[in-house]
Amino acid sequence: MATQEIITLAVIGLAAGILSGLIGVGGGVIMVPALAFFMHYSQHQAQGTSLGVLTLPVAALAFSKYYTECKKMGTPIEPKVVLMLAAGFAIGGFIGSSMAVKIDKDVLKKIFGVIMLYTAFKLFGWDLLIIRWIKALF
Repeated sequence: MATQEIITLAVIGLAAGILSGLIGVGGGVIMVPALAFFMHYSQHQAQGTSLGVLTLPVAALAFSKYYTECKKMGTPIEPKVVLMLAAGFAIGGFIGSSMAVKIDKDVLKKIFGVIMLYTAFKLFGWDLLIIRWIKALF
């Protein structure tokens, strides 16, 4: 592996890790586009790599920090909720990945882009602005 490739991967991983720990995003939002753009990975390759990174050791470290700090703040994380969501996430991840590998990479890229765009609209509150604007027209 070339030095430039190692540095690029380390920077992508660091950025994804910092943002994941900071605001709960990283894999899909940072790592997938970065791997596709900087490393020229296919959409399938980038998504699979991102999921591989989110294995137990990485998630466990971030979770343990949140668990400890939330408990101190009086807003504990409920282990039962985590387990229920994890079960659904595992099953859903398997189903979703089974579907994704059957979808053309360009179509998958567009689906990913639409979801990212929708997320951005929701986070910026633009969806409400558009709804208000449409209601004002009628």
